[in-house]
Formats: sequence, structure tokens, C-alpha cells
Amino acid sequence: MADQIPLYPVRSAAVAAASHKRAAYYSAAGPGPGANRRGRYQLEDESAPLDEMPLMMSEEGFENDESDYHTLPRARITRRKRGLEWFVCGGWKFLCTSCCDWLINVCQRKKELKARTVWLGCPEKCEEKHPRNSIKNQKYNVFTFIPGVLYEQFKFFLNLYFLVVSCLQFVPALKIGYLYTYWAPLGFVLAVTITREAIDEFRRFQRDKEMNSQLYSKLTVRGKVQVKSSDIQVGDLIIVEKNQRIPSDMVFLRTSEKAGSCFIRTDQLDGETDWKLKVAVSCTQRLPALGDLFSISAYVYAQKPQLDIHSFEGTFTREDSDPAIHESLSIENTLWASTIVASGTVIGVVIYTGKETRSVMNTSNPKNKVGLLDLELNQLTKALFLALVVLSVVMVTLQGFAGPWYRNLFRFLLLFSYIIPISLRVNLDMGKAVYGWMIMKDENIPGTVVRTSTIPEELGRLVYLLTDKTGTLTQNEMVFKRLHLGTVSYGMDTMDEIQNHVLNSYLQVHSQANGSNPSSAPLRRTPSSTPKVKKSVSSRIHEAVKAIALCHNVTPVYEARTGVTGETEFAEADQDFSDENRTYQASSPDEVALVHWTESVGLTLVSRDLASMQLKTPGGQVLTYYILQMFPFTSESKRMGIIVRDESTAEITFYMKGADVAMSTIVQYNDWLEEECGNMAREGLRTLVVAKRTLTEEQYQDFESRYSQAKLSIHDRTLKVAAVVESLEREMELLCLTGVEDQLQADVRPTLEMLRNAGIKIWMLTGDKLETATCIAKSSHLVSRTQDIHIFRPVTSRGEAHLELNAFRRKHDCALVISGDSLEVCLRYYEHELVELACQCPAVVCCRCSPTQKAHIVTLLRQHTGKRTCAIGDGGNDVSMIQAADCGIGIEGKEGKQASLAADFSITQFRHIGRLLMVHGRNSYKRSAALGQFVMHRGLIISTMQAVFSSVFYFASVPLYQGFLMVGYATIYTMFPVFSLVLDQDVKPEMAILYPELYKDLTKGKAYSLACGTIVWVFLCGIIMYGALVLFEAEFVHVVAISFTALILTELLMVALTIRTWHWLMVVAEFLSLGCYVASLAFLNEYFGIGRISFGTFLDVAFITTMTFLWKVSAITVVSCLPLYVLKYLKRKLSPPSYSKLSS
Repeated sequence: MADQIPLYPVRSAAVAAASHKRAAYYSAAGPGPGANRRGRYQLEDESAPLDEMPLMMSEEGFENDESDYHTLPRARITRRKRGLEWFVCGGWKFLCTSCCDWLINVCQRKKELKARTVWLGCPEKCEEKHPRNSIKNQKYNVFTFIPGVLYEQFKFFLNLYFLVVSCLQFVPALKIGYLYTYWAPLGFVLAVTITREAIDEFRRFQRDKEMNSQLYSKLTVRGKVQVKSSDIQVGDLIIVEKNQRIPSDMVFLRTSEKAGSCFIRTDQLDGETDWKLKVAVSCTQRLPALGDLFSISAYVYAQKPQLDIHSFEGTFTREDSDPAIHESLSIENTLWASTIVASGTVIGVVIYTGKETRSVMNTSNPKNKVGLLDLELNQLTKALFLALVVLSVVMVTLQGFAGPWYRNLFRFLLLFSYIIPISLRVNLDMGKAVYGWMIMKDENIPGTVVRTSTIPEELGRLVYLLTDKTGTLTQNEMVFKRLHLGTVSYGMDTMDEIQNHVLNSYLQVHSQANGSNPSSAPLRRTPSSTPKVKKSVSSRIHEAVKAIALCHNVTPVYEARTGVTGETEFAEADQDFSDENRTYQASSPDEVALVHWTESVGLTLVSRDLASMQLKTPGGQVLTYYILQMFPFTSESKRMGIIVRDESTAEITFYMKGADVAMSTIVQYNDWLEEECGNMAREGLRTLVVAKRTLTEEQYQDFESRYSQAKLSIHDRTLKVAAVVESLEREMELLCLTGVEDQLQADVRPTLEMLRNAGIKIWMLTGDKLETATCIAKSSHLVSRTQDIHIFRPVTSRGEAHLELNAFRRKHDCALVISGDSLEVCLRYYEHELVELACQCPAVVCCRCSPTQKAHIVTLLRQHTGKRTCAIGDGGNDVSMIQAADCGIGIEGKEGKQASLAADFSITQFRHIGRLLMVHGRNSYKRSAALGQFVMHRGLIISTMQAVFSSVFYFASVPLYQGFLMVGYATIYTMFPVFSLVLDQDVKPEMAILYPELYKDLTKGKAYSLACGTIVWVFLCGIIMYGALVLFEAEFVHVVAISFTALILTELLMVALTIRTWHWLMVVAEFLSLGCYVASLAFLNEYFGIGRISFGTFLDVAFITTMTFLWKVSAITVVSCLPLYVLKYLKRKLSPPSYSKLSS
């Protein structure tokens, strides 16, 4: 259908000319990268008219609607504006940005990274100047610290507003009260922030200093010298001991291990916990003594510094030998900085330092995350500022613009400035610290760590949860489940049959080898000489098990038994190979599972070095195989191979295993592989296809010469090497298909069900293949049994994507499964439509996703829906996704700690996410909203009373409460009860988990929007309170004492009315605040006059104790609180919240 889509409409002459010119330019570029680009431009240009095509067209319309193409508007051809018209229509902006970019480039002028030649032990021979090898994680230096911290604070409108208000107090005409009433709160906020940042910065400085001053042994002509990590230079020869950190990127020259290889731990670099095998350069490893490194003239040619930690191209050259020795260097000859030596002592030559090391180039500065509540508060602050300006203008207008009205306007702005309370920021930040502490102290989710303390309330507002599969939903613990030979399949219950077959076949071979009959030898070789003869099941099983036991990158490691000195050499020397002392190390848990399985059926891997490996048969005989070549697994090739020579028969065999998509074209024709791969994938098993090819000596020698030649080339090395290896990958004999199960994490199903009931949409983003991902989605109940699954067909062009999206649009309430390649195509042409359709699905599974694609999907969701997203993962490949989401959660798993260190919250098991969101997310959001509301109320009440006071006093811009009263009101008198709201909870934790539907209410964001309704009531309360005071004109001189006391009591009562679950600390806070106020009445009597319009009578203690004072204060308090209480009571009766039905 898609083939018939007319993608070549008639084009206007202008477009044709332009594309012709472009084509000419790219063809002139020669057959390099330009050639490929030309094709891409052409396609883009020709498919452009589809831009205006409506997505929902019938298929016939899509095919036949050619007439529209001629009339479509061309977005790209626009008349170029010239001169003044260009400058006015945005040209000025273009000029400004160009100038700024030029200035930045001049200031920062980055040095261009180049390939380099590094002479062994001669740093002085370096032509270029390379960066210092110092680690620097500090955000600021001595000069930028204060400006940097202040900028971070004052970029928020709230803080900037206070700075301006406080600065205006230095103008005598605008001075309202004492300076400390404005500067003390602002100073406190800044002092807390600066202190916190300074402590963090000092800790970073100490960590950096500790790393930079670590001592290493440097090899010189005069012997070993101790040198600091920060003083290491390119070209130095550095010795790194076991369990020591590698200080810079090096090429591995020598090791104390006899095999010429060592293991390193890379969990700090790529998040993988498995050890990696590294190989020393054979030319330098063969030198008799360490000092001989200075007696040879040799250099390393290294490519320019790059981001990719999994590849390296270089050459090692020794000039003083005849002929010169050239050796190719790859990733296995490198030791990257920040990795740790796990075995032996290594010597390397430094090739990259400081900012040019792989680890530093791969660290991105994570963005500062700001919670939705903080953004809403910032918007509300702006709205309140507008209200403040309007109120001040009204006051000046009622004054009749008399006298210097603009000065009065500013004075009113300052008088009412308490509408926006500065204590809001302090209260919320302290609240967040408390929530973080509560999360970490929760015994039901042990090991949880809050790494970003600024966004705990985000956990209560999530709509999308994007999760990784391996290690997050599954345990990343592989168990061998199935072996399929084409005609016969073995499961867990029939493994003993395989064991018997292996035992018999080795006993047979052993007896033949020891037999006296000379004709026994040809009998044994019959299968290889005449492959057309159908093999018995027993021999096929024997071949398959042997292939699985040989084709891998696993190394057995034996723990030393005697102290620290007898390392692996001891275990190797005595050839004991005891089973309980052996552990397997590999970069993939799948491989370890396969080797464990071959051990269980009788064929055990007992030792391995660079040149050979040894297998122990069920009879106890040790077979040796020499490793001739090794082709490691890559994500591009999706397969790995090995060429081995059997010591006893000298037979050369090429074994290969890999994913079915890669292997199906390599193996000989068969009719069962594809079907069985599908069957295993539906069971949730990870499949690997194993194949072999027997090589003659001539074939191998020819291959080796071509392979060595390809490995030495500098340009396009990977392509040339891949081409040589592919020449071997033809007509391979298919041996078997293996199935390995990755078990689900504990309680994954109930947790996913709880999240779904809470209204959270779950997307699974995985690098695994489509069938396995679909199967895990079903088994984990990510997709419920009754739901349909729409598997998005692979699409490569725009037309196919168009038709497939239309087909998907017709489906209703079904889960979507899409692969990374199809996703890329759809996002290129129909980004908005795809996201819109996917958001309507109950669940989405994206398979074959790269780490950058995962992050891109998160960003798209945030941009298109405006809803809060959460990403959860456990490996280094999930870090970009975790950092892109509004809220990132990392799991400490088999793949290391990289994800958990980069995340905002770190948990130990997936099931903990349920309690984290339902209980802590709910409480943090609800409490922060209540806290924010109350702090706002405090400011509004004061400002309202000031407004009424000023209007009664002929609109005079005179403060009602002065000095310490204002500071005390925001802090000591009301702070404790208001802050005690962080202990309040509307629903018990058990209820919140039992009824996850309650979470849906939170995502609507109503908890904070209630503030608007309450604000109106605060205004009314202020007016009632002051209106009542106007009625008592006889004691008007005591207005400050009466109103302020009523105000404090009202605040304390309002907090008490709001609390839903009482805590003993809340009661203490209420009485403590009241006690503080009563005690301070005696000391602060000079403040209780009416500002500067003093009536000559100040507060006396005798008046406070009179019944008149007490009943008036009580009356005003009741009048102001009663309407609010009645309103809340009615609201709860008429429109009860969903949780009230449960709590009753």
C-alpha cells in the first residue's frame, strides 16, 4: 500500500533549482559523508508536501489525492526581507545574539581536540599542551561564590521582590519602620542558603583535594618516584596497585599477572558491576624487566579524546627494533580513569588527563529541578504583587492625589508589602527537609535515600511513570530454562537427560582415545569428514553443550585462601579448581547463567587466560582449547564469536552466538528457528542462537593475515575489521537455541496494579527485543490480561508511518508496543500525533530504545502533556532518562549504583515505589500546600488590617504595627503552630495504600488552588476584625494591643481548625506560641502605641488584665473565626473530600 504513495510531486522551478544546486554541492564533495547526506536532503525535500496532509485520511484518499500536491503552500520559500525591514523584523535580535556568541567564544575559546603521539616516559616530548590531571567538581571559585549563590536566589520573583523592598528602606522619605524588620528575615534566608551552599562547596572541595592528592608511583630513569594524582602528565609511566583507583586514561603496558591480563572494576564509570578483562600490550609485557621500558624507543598513537567509553583506536610502535614493531590498540588495551584495578599490579602510559579523560567528558551537569508547587507559588506571588499595586493605587486615589502622591504610593507599596511573606520560602524549605528526613526514616522502605531535598512534593503529583525493564521490573538474575535442538526441546525437568548424554559421549570419546584398536581414530572423526550423515541426538547435545561452554567471555576466579599474598596465582598453581571456591566473572549475566548451566550438566569451565581455556569433563579429564581469536559482543553486531583450537585433535572451530535477528542470516537454512524464537519469547525467555563452523589451517591463516591488517588501519578500522569477520560468518552450522529467564522483582504485579489504580500511566522503555518486552509487560501485569496489544509494524518511511498511525487510531483502549526505529521515524514526521495517541493508551512499551531515546521520550511527554513525569531505572543507561524527568528514582541493583547516585530518590526495590508515592508523596504535597496557604494568610491578614487602619485614618501612609511586632508575628508568635502542619495527615498510611484511587485527586492540583477561596475569607476576616475595633471608639488608643492580640489568637485557632490528625508536638507548639506572646506583652509595651500618631497613652499591664480587654479580644476572635469554621463545616457536609468517607 505504502509503495503506491506518490512521494514525488511536481515541484516549482525555484525548488527544483535549489535542490539541483544542493545536489551538485554534495556530489562535488566526493564519495565521503557528503554522498550520504545528499540522499537524505533529497528525500526530505521531496516528502515536504506531506507536512500539510491531514493525518486521518482514508487509505484511498491518501493514494489518489494527487491534485492537492500542486496547490499546497510551500513553507520553506519565503521572500527575503532586506535593509531596515529586516532589522526591525527580528534582525536586531539576530545581530545581538551573534555578537554575544562571538564574545563568549573569544572568552572561552575551547581548544580543539586532536589525535596525539605519546612517547613512553617522555612527557617533555609532547607537542601540545594538555590539561592538568586534577578533578574539579566545585560549582564556584572564590570570586564567583557570592555572585553565583545570590543569582540562584534572586532569579525567583519572591526573593527579588524582598530585596527591592528592603533596599527602598534606605530612602529616608520611604522609610516605614525599623530596618531590621525588613533586613532580618531576608538576611536570615540568605544566611541559611549561603551557609548550606558553602558547606556543600567545602565538602566538594575536600573530596576533590583528597582525590587530587592521592599518591601514585611514577616510573622514571632513576627508579620509582611518588607523585600526586594532579601532577600526572601525558606520557608518564604510572604504576597502579590492586584496589587502587586509576588516576587518568592510560594504555596498559605491563602487569604482574603471568597471563599478561588483569581485571578492572568499572562500576563508577558505566554502572556495571561485572569485572572487565584488560590485556597488556604484548611487546612491552614480553620485556624481561620493568626498567627496560626506558631502554626501548616506543610511542603510542592515540585518537583524539572522545565520549565513547566502549571504543578506542590507536597503535603501539617500537622504532628501535628491526623491522619496527607495530601493534594495534583497542578498548581492551586501555585503562580508563575512575576505574579500579581488581587483580595484580598494572603499569600504563598516560594518554589523556583531566578534562580530556572519558569519565570527565561523560559527566553532564544535571539541571536544577524545581517542583511544580514552587512554580505555582512563584505565579501566585506575581498575582499578589499585582493586587498589592492595585490596592496602593486605590489608596492614593482615595487620598485625591494630594501632596507628593508618588511618594505616598511607594509608602503604601511598602506598607502592604507583607501581602507577600518572606517567611514562605524559609517555611517551605524547612518543611521539605523534614519530609526528606521522614522518607529516610520510614522502616517500611529501608535503604531509601533522598538526594534532591527540594522536590519531595513532586512525588504526590505524578501522572506518567517511565520504567526500565531489566533490573527494575526484573531481577537481572538469569536462570537457564530451555535448550532447543530443532527436533527436540529440553526444559528444566529433563536436564538430567542432557547430563546423561554428555556423560556417555565423553566416556565414549575417552574409551576410544585410550582404546588399543588403531581403527578407532577414523571412527571418531567421521562426523566432521562427512557432515551430510545425520547425527544422533547424543552427539548433537554434546556439540551444543561444548559450544555453549566455549563460546563466551567468562573467566573463573578463585578466591585466595592464605592471607593477602596468595592471590589467584596460588589457586592456579596448585591446579585444585575446587567448585565451592570458584566464581565466574563476565560483563553479561546471561553468559554467566549459560556457563553455570554447562557446569550443572557436567562440562565445567575451570580456568581461562588470554591464550587458552580449560574444561573439565564429567569423568574428571581436563580438556585444553587454545583461543586464537575473540570477537566481543557489541550492540551493533548483536553477536559474539571465538575461534579455538582443540589441543588433542588440533581442529580449528569458529563458534558464534547471538540474537536471532543477527544469526538467522548467518546460519544454514532451517525451518524451525524463527518459530521457536517466537515461542520462547512469548514465555518471557531471552533467546540466544548458537552456531559453529570448522576451519582448515589454510582458511584460518588467510583470515588471520587479513584480520591483522585491518586491525592496524587508522581510518575506518571498525568497518574494515567487521568486513573481515563477516567473511567467516557464512553457512554456519546451527547447533541449538537457548532460553534464559530473567525473574521478576518481588511484588512487581501488585505494585503496578496499585499505580494503575492511582491513575498513573506506566510506560516501559527498554533496550530489549520486542517479543521479550511484550512478554514481560504481560507477565508483570503492566498490560492486563483482557487488554488488546497493538504491535506497531516496523516503518521506515513517512508514508508507512502515516498508514500505521491511522490503523492505530482506529483501535480503542489497547496497549501500544513500538520499537525504537519506528518511533524515530514517527517522531520525525508526526511527533504531535504519535504522542497524542500514545497518551490515550493505558500502557505503552517502547523496545530497542537507546539511552538518548529514553531521555527524548521523557522530554516529549513533559512538553506535550504539561503533566509531571517520573523515570525509574537501575543502570548507567537509565541516567539520562532519570535526569530528564521531573522526578528521577534510581534502584541500587546488579548494574551498580550509577542510576541511584544520579537520581533524586534512591530505593532498594521496585515495590517501595508504591509507599513512596501513595504515602510520602501524598503527605509532602498536602502538607506543603497547607503550609504555603497559612503563610500566605498571615501576610494577607496583616495587609488587610493595615488597609482598613489607613482608610480610617484619612488614608495616611502610617504603619499599624512596628518593629519587633512584625518580626515576631512572622516568627516566634505563629511560626511553630504553622510549621507543625508538616506533621498533619488526612489519611492513615494503610488507607492510602489500600485505596490508591485517592491519589488521583492530588494530580488535579486542587490542594493548593483552594488558597484562592480562602484568600477571600481572609480579607473578610480582616475587615470584620477591624470593623469591630471601630465600634469600640472609647478605647481607640488601645487599638494596637486589642487587634494584635486578637490577630495572634485567630491565627492559632485557624491552625487548630485545619489540623486533621493531632500530634503531641502540635499541642506543644500552640501553647508555646501563646506563652511567648503573653510573656512578651510585658516587655514590648512601647510598641503598642499607634505608630507615629501616638496618643500619649501606651499599653499598661493593668489594661491587659481588665475584663474589658479580655472580652473584646475574645469577641473579635470569635467573630473573625466563626464564619470560616461554619464555611468549612458546610463544605465538608455538602461536598466531602473522597478520603473523609474512609477516615470516618
